[in-house]
Amino acid sequence: MSRALIIGGTRFIGRHLVEELLAAQYDVTLLNRGRHENPFADHDGVSHITGDRTSGATLANAAEEVEPDIVVDCVAYYPGEVRMATKAFSDVEAYVFISSGSSYGPDHIPKREGETPLEPCTDEQAVDDSSETYGARKAEGDRAIFEAAENGVNAMAIRPTIVYGPYDYTGRFHYWVRQVKEHDTVLVPGDGTNIHHIVSVQNVVRGIRAIAEHGTAGEVYNVGDRRVLTLGETVETIADILNESVEVVTAGERELATEGIELTDFPLYNPNPHILSTEKLHSLGWNPYGYREAFQEAIAWDASPAEKPGPDRTAVESVIEFVSV
Repeated sequence: MSRALIIGGTRFIGRHLVEELLAAQYDVTLLNRGRHENPFADHDGVSHITGDRTSGATLANAAEEVEPDIVVDCVAYYPGEVRMATKAFSDVEAYVFISSGSSYGPDHIPKREGETPLEPCTDEQAVDDSSETYGARKAEGDRAIFEAAENGVNAMAIRPTIVYGPYDYTGRFHYWVRQVKEHDTVLVPGDGTNIHHIVSVQNVVRGIRAIAEHGTAGEVYNVGDRRVLTLGETVETIADILNESVEVVTAGERELATEGIELTDFPLYNPNPHILSTEKLHSLGWNPYGYREAFQEAIAWDASPAEKPGPDRTAVESVIEFVSV
């Protein structure tokens, strides 16, 4: 049986990854600080090491104790953490860093690996913890993967776009589920044709396993749903699955400003169309989940996400009334 070490592994992507690897007959060990409930605490096939992934000694000890065949890094948010991990796990068959589609600059459609420029990253950005530097830090993490591969490490990365599905604590997809469930009228920013490519968590973990088993050192692979929907189509699909009849109302920047709302206050809205090419991952034998099936599973998860983004509903209703006059 192959051994997998997951750095993280208890919240969202990592939680689904554990299930994916267990189904593929991996023996799984989690490395994390133990600050979140471990859903696999009583599972015989999952071990746990408590430790801080920002410590090189912790990573080196985990490498010695587990002797993993593959390592998946779910919680590397700084390039220094990636460099530390590729050093500690230099002898594994595959180290996979979860990067982000935010690594790319904004002006290419679709964004392709090795072709679309990455965000630059200064030394100051590399250690900054603000959301504004997230993409730059992930891009520099990708460069750390390239450097490690040049030094003989079988290091690779996956670049997901916005991820949705069961246990998504960000609440971005579920904002729209709540709007459809709770209201007869749903306000969509812009004209409804905005596109921000999203990806089901099932497609992400299937992609991670494909990369770990068949990927090439130094390569980075995009992952997104194979079907790209506009924001308006996303809302309509959710309504169709729920068998709800809702009226979709659109509002532009001027109309939203009457209540102090900005276009980007709405989850999944991006002022620049964001689409990732997934052909490279597909060439590894990645078997993507259908978007409708993924939507159904995300909607069926009835727990309340930890975060509830989006504009205030009272303000939204005022905009709806304004544009409907």
